[in-house]
Amino acid sequence: MDRTEKREFVAELNLALQATTMVVVARNGGLTVAEASDLRRKMRASGSTYRVAKNRLAHLALAGTRFDGIVAMLKGPTALAWSADPVSVAKTAVEFARTNEKFEVIGGALGARMLNADGIKALADLPSLNVLRAGLLGMISTPATRIAAILQAPGGQLARVFGAFARKDEAAAA
Repeated sequence: MDRTEKREFVAELNLALQATTMVVVARNGGLTVAEASDLRRKMRASGSTYRVAKNRLAHLALAGTRFDGIVAMLKGPTALAWSADPVSVAKTAVEFARTNEKFEVIGGALGARMLNADGIKALADLPSLNVLRAGLLGMISTPATRIAAILQAPGGQLARVFGAFARKDEAAAA
């Protein structure tokens, strides 16, 4: 890369990192081209981005973002992965690390909060944003269903009471 390409790369990476909520730092020493391609494909499928960058360029790109605390993690052959959905990028990175011993999750950042490898693994165990939204929607619709059932119950109870009185009056008249 010449200087112009490096400046463009740093600017693009900086813009991408400013627009995201989660960054995962991983050590990718010894990944083959096929393994790296597989990881990139899995990241894309989860809505995440995976980039290998020289540490010096990554330092420059992280400057001025809320993720500048992860600079200390950038030692050796590292890569950055990020996504708007924090759980999806963490899940993808942790699942790939389980199946490939050459790939190791070092840590990352969720907003301004720094996370170690255990924090990333704990985040990966959470349900994804879409699953949480579906659960929330289910919780919101359930009380409405219960309210409708409760509102219908007094009417049914009144009808049964009136029916009992009617039968009682018919039995007394006969």
